[in-house]
Amino acid sequence: MAIRGRKPKPTRIKRLHGNPGRRPLNGAEAMPEPATPSPPEFLSDEAKQEWSRVSDQLFRLGLLSQLDRTSLAAYCQAYGRWKQAEAAIAELAKRDQLSHGLMIKTSNGNLIQNPLVGTANKAMSEMMRYAVEFGMTPSARSRVDAGGSFNGGKFAGLLGRPYDPADKYFTDIDRPGALDEYLAANPSIRRPQ
Repeated sequence: MAIRGRKPKPTRIKRLHGNPGRRPLNGAEAMPEPATPSPPEFLSDEAKQEWSRVSDQLFRLGLLSQLDRTSLAAYCQAYGRWKQAEAAIAELAKRDQLSHGLMIKTSNGNLIQNPLVGTANKAMSEMMRYAVEFGMTPSARSRVDAGGSFNGGKFAGLLGRPYDPADKYFTDIDRPGALDEYLAANPSIRRPQ
């Protein structure tokens, strides 16, 4: 039986989005070590080029691990098929000025949609589905907070002063040593230069 409702978002994606709902993050979620897996041998040349193009960027965002090899391969292979089908349609378009390769004539003389158009559309659809999973579309990226600041939203003025995310760590910011105490309590954070 299928799970109902919206597909849960991975915690790393929620963190990049800035956790806008402020719901507790799943601390028990499996968090594989970020890594750049090697591309499978069966990928087409176009798919391998796409792998090279996106894998380093996904790794830098912490969105790629060895476990994601299959999903990334599926995305890249769909990209390769889409590129090959579009190139074949473009080649046919050079010879067919009327329909630009989008239609073909059957043995009965009827015009039908070129099967390459369906192949291109299907590959593009699959490619975009996987691209969304990795946050590689403009709408997916628009939801990612890559280190920007939060202005407090529509409730910012209720406190009489602008929202400052550091307020939850420092209640007496002017007190000498407050920054040193915070950095000592959080060794993973480096001292600002």
